Amino acid sequence: MKIEILGTGCSKCEALFNNAKQAAGKAGYAFSQIEKVEDLQKIMEYGVMSPPDWSSTAKSKARARCSAWMRSSP
Repeated sequence: MKIEILGTGCSKCEALFNNAKQAAGKAGYAFSQIEKVEDLQKIMEYGVMSPPDWSSTAKSKARARCSAWMRSSP
Protein backbone atom coordinates (compact mmCIF):
# COMPACT_ATOMS: atom_id res chain seq x y z
CA MET A 1 0.00 0.00 0.00
CA LYS A 2 1.22 3.49 -0.80
CA ILE A 3 0.33 6.93 0.56
CA GLU A 4 1.38 10.02 -1.37
CA ILE A 5 1.35 13.44 0.25
CA LEU A 6 0.68 15.99 -2.48
CA GLY A 7 2.10 19.41 -1.72
CA THR A 8 4.81 21.90 -2.56
CA GLY A 9 6.63 21.71 0.77
CA CYS A 10 4.81 24.34 2.82
CA SER A 11 4.32 23.96 6.57
CA LYS A 12 0.83 22.46 6.07
CA CYS A 13 2.27 19.89 3.67
CA GLU A 14 4.96 18.96 6.18
CA ALA A 15 2.36 18.65 8.95
CA LEU A 16 0.21 16.38 6.77
CA PHE A 17 3.25 14.21 5.98
CA ASN A 18 4.12 13.88 9.67
CA ASN A 19 0.50 13.14 10.58
CA ALA A 20 0.36 10.49 7.84
CA LYS A 21 3.36 8.71 9.34
CA GLN A 22 1.75 8.79 12.79
CA ALA A 23 -1.63 7.66 11.43
CA ALA A 24 -0.06 4.71 9.62
CA GLY A 25 1.54 3.59 12.87
CA LYS A 26 -1.68 4.00 14.88
CA ALA A 27 -3.78 2.21 12.28
CA GLY A 28 -1.43 -0.76 12.29
CA TYR A 29 -1.39 -0.94 8.51
CA ALA A 30 1.72 -2.15 6.77
CA PHE A 31 2.17 0.71 4.33
CA SER A 32 4.91 -0.08 1.89
CA GLN A 33 5.55 3.60 1.19
CA ILE A 34 4.69 7.05 2.47
CA GLU A 35 6.18 9.60 0.15
CA LYS A 36 5.98 13.27 -0.73
CA VAL A 37 5.03 14.45 -4.20
CA GLU A 38 6.26 18.03 -4.58
CA ASP A 39 6.32 18.31 -8.39
CA LEU A 40 3.50 20.73 -9.23
CA GLN A 41 2.85 19.08 -12.60
CA LYS A 42 2.35 15.66 -10.94
CA ILE A 43 0.13 17.18 -8.26
CA MET A 44 -2.07 18.72 -10.96
CA GLU A 45 -2.35 15.30 -12.65
CA TYR A 46 -4.22 14.15 -9.54
CA GLY A 47 -6.66 17.02 -10.00
CA VAL A 48 -5.45 18.81 -6.87
CA MET A 49 -5.65 22.55 -7.31
CA SER A 50 -4.93 23.67 -3.73
CA PRO A 51 -2.49 21.43 -1.86
CA PRO A 52 -1.92 19.84 0.53
CA ASP A 53 -3.88 16.70 -0.23
CA TRP A 54 -3.12 13.02 -0.28
CA SER A 55 -3.67 9.90 -2.32
CA SER A 56 -3.68 6.27 -1.29
CA THR A 57 -4.12 2.81 -2.73
CA ALA A 58 -6.18 1.93 0.38
CA LYS A 59 -9.81 0.88 0.21
CA SER A 60 -12.32 3.60 1.08
CA LYS A 61 -13.02 2.54 4.70
CA ALA A 62 -9.33 2.47 5.55
CA ARG A 63 -8.82 5.77 3.72
CA ALA A 64 -11.60 7.43 5.72
CA ARG A 65 -10.10 6.30 9.03
CA CYS A 66 -6.61 7.41 8.03
CA SER A 67 -7.94 10.72 6.76
CA ALA A 68 -9.43 11.56 10.14
CA TRP A 69 -6.16 10.73 11.90
CA MET A 70 -3.98 12.55 9.38
CA ARG A 71 -6.01 15.76 9.48
CA SER A 72 -6.02 15.92 13.28
CA SER A 73 -3.26 17.77 15.04
CA PRO A 74 -0.53 15.65 16.64
